[in-house]
Amino acid sequence: MNLLINIEEIRARAQKRLGDGAVTQDYALDRNRVIGVLNAALATEIVCMLRYRYHYFVSSGIHSAAVAKEFLNHSNEEQRHMDMLARRITQLGGNPEMNPAVIPHVSHCEFREGESLGEMIREDLVAERIAIETYREMVSFFGEKDPTSRRLIEEILATEEEHADEFAKLLAKIETADRPEIPPTVKVASSH
Repeated sequence: MNLLINIEEIRARAQKRLGDGAVTQDYALDRNRVIGVLNAALATEIVCMLRYRYHYFVSSGIHSAAVAKEFLNHSNEEQRHMDMLARRITQLGGNPEMNPAVIPHVSHCEFREGESLGEMIREDLVAERIAIETYREMVSFFGEKDPTSRRLIEEILATEEEHADEFAKLLAKIETADRPEIPPTVKVASSH
């Protein structure tokens, strides 16, 4: 293989379709399908960001200050994920789907509020576990055919796994703290 000849061929192809930006002739996936997959991830991140932000504002109770801080941190991380996904969608020539009427139908997760702090954490943990499973499927879908999108989803997946781990630990602490302490049984001496 003569690299110089290939470079010239690549240059000629690159000049033909400048409007395609980052998507070159050798892009191996259906671009519309990829944009749909990424928009589903974007919708999931939007729903999670909004749910965390809601939980941040409405959490109350003895343990709420520390947990609310986690909700806010996670909301900010989901916002960063949203930006990353929207940027990738536009690189591929698509439009990020941010229509509030469409998002709930495309998202992998639901917006469930929860009434108590424990219920809020539980809803967030369920959503994180759903995201983890679906993002792992996305990693396989992109594989070697779209390594840029794969790495993006892998980075988001790593954060979602951290979130799930943190929420599992928080839930265990909250549930343990909410259990009433049972006093030890007192043995009464027998009078026999």
